[in-house]
Amino acid sequence: MNPQQQPVLVWDLPTRLFHWILVICFVGAVLTQESEKWRLFHVTFGYSMVGLVIFRIFWGFVGSRYARFTEFFRSPQEVLDYTLKTISGKGRRYIGHNPLGSVAVMIMLFLILCIGLTGYIVFNDLASEWLNDLHEFFGNLLLAVVGIHIGGVLLSGLKHRENLIKSMITGKKLGKPSQAISHHYWWIAIILIIGLAFFWYSQFNNELLMPNLTIVLMKK
Repeated sequence: MNPQQQPVLVWDLPTRLFHWILVICFVGAVLTQESEKWRLFHVTFGYSMVGLVIFRIFWGFVGSRYARFTEFFRSPQEVLDYTLKTISGKGRRYIGHNPLGSVAVMIMLFLILCIGLTGYIVFNDLASEWLNDLHEFFGNLLLAVVGIHIGGVLLSGLKHRENLIKSMITGKKLGKPSQAISHHYWWIAIILIIGLAFFWYSQFNNELLMPNLTIVLMKK
């Protein structure tokens, strides 16, 4: 441990909640994807993931320092340099997301939106079988990216001798006081939880927040 470093707050509470609730919804969606009996759970998990991504996009513009997309966007050259240095064992440590991690997160956000859109269309019987295949393709691709992301987190943690999973729970990493964020943003986290709870309550009380598009079109 560098004597100039100490545990500092890096990940705000909304970012941490987004991460772990997304993990739960992703696992839930995967486990319920093949069962007609659990279809409503699968759909609700999927819609929740889309809602979380929409929140994350919003938070990427107005959130705390390391949650903002300004910390994510890296030039292709920077990503390539970091990749080559990481392979050679010389990749430097980042207090926030490293370049490869940033790319992985952006890809996952994009894939979740694709999965949500195709899943919504399939759920409302608005397209042929090929779109269902596309929905499954995006799902499998996301599963692969998640696997690579987890591998990268474990390898980076081993290399830099830090528990990155723990840091996403506590929000803290070793760094300089000047690198710390100043707020947890509890009230944003509470709003996020209330919004998700209301959505799940509505889903299982036959008051879907996302209306059946077929019925809407028929009324027209």
